[in-house]
Amino acid sequence: MLGLRRRGAVRVSVCVTGQHREMLTQVNDVFGIVPEHDLELFEPGQGIESIVAKTLLRLTPILQEQRPDAVVVHGDTSTANAAAQAAFYAGIPVVHLEAGLRTHDLGSPFPEEANRQLIGRLAALHLAPTEGNRAALLAENIPAQRIVVTGNTVIDALQDVVGRLPAVPVERRRVLVTLHRRENLGATMVGIARALRRVAVESPDVTFVVPLHLNPAVRRAVLPELAGLGNVDVREPLDYLTFVGELARCGLVVTDSGGLQEEGPGLGKPVLVTRDTTERPEAVAAGTARLVGTAEEGVYAELRRLLDEPAAYRAMATAVNPYGDGAAVPRCAAAIEALLGVGSREPDFVADVRAARIRNVA
Repeated sequence: MLGLRRRGAVRVSVCVTGQHREMLTQVNDVFGIVPEHDLELFEPGQGIESIVAKTLLRLTPILQEQRPDAVVVHGDTSTANAAAQAAFYAGIPVVHLEAGLRTHDLGSPFPEEANRQLIGRLAALHLAPTEGNRAALLAENIPAQRIVVTGNTVIDALQDVVGRLPAVPVERRRVLVTLHRRENLGATMVGIARALRRVAVESPDVTFVVPLHLNPAVRRAVLPELAGLGNVDVREPLDYLTFVGELARCGLVVTDSGGLQEEGPGLGKPVLVTRDTTERPEAVAAGTARLVGTAEEGVYAELRRLLDEPAAYRAMATAVNPYGDGAAVPRCAAAIEALLGVGSREPDFVADVRAARIRNVA
């Protein structure tokens, strides 16, 4: 949206949901975003159905009053899905940013895979990060003229923030960990945390940095397993600048996140993905990310391998990032302007392995 505003051809109004306000506010502050509308959805302990219903009910009057020419939704959250539905019901074209990611398994990740497939049926314009995402959309009979391959804006944001930070030496035996996937909650997440604990106990020289998600179910699963370990640094959620600093400093990443599968490779970090499926197979194919599943033994074995085998580590740390070249924002903005009849599209993004690495300070 900042890219559209800077170009000046389109008036932009930003609407936020108000979920996880602490995290939302600090990200907006980093990039200078001031929302015009706030749905104020947050309510402790509410379910997905409540989030979706409230999004529809609170966004619809805004759309009716503002009558925008298009509504842009980002990613695969339940609020993005509900916002796309609200726009569709109001007869307003939907633009899907980060379109075409697929696992083809509605249960993994849940509910994100269902959300993005549903948005895909409603969108008038699909801003697909990679050629693989475009192929997935074509396979679902989305007309080619409605798809633009842009690269991912997360790489643009990462480049912007990395440029503000001082260079730091990489600590190869420093592990950044994030866990939050809904389908991993409970015994599965406990097992992942136990694998981390085993490595931490065996290798006191390995430091684990664990910014812990605000979800109480995540904390119930993770905290008891990692408590009392001097080399495990459990923190509250980090602001974006601090998080990127930790990403630049660490040697490798253990995560069930989607975005970190793109951000980690952008800084030359091997990523162990604690999931059974991924909507981002490009990083796995490039060798910079590995699906390690969710079983305790598998997570433990793969983490030990990267810590103990320098050749295995180097192979992943020197793989390329296929997700963007830092110019996704102008491609997305141009495509939206073309949809609205006030501009023309730019050429599609083509992954360039020579320019894929942002920075890897060893």
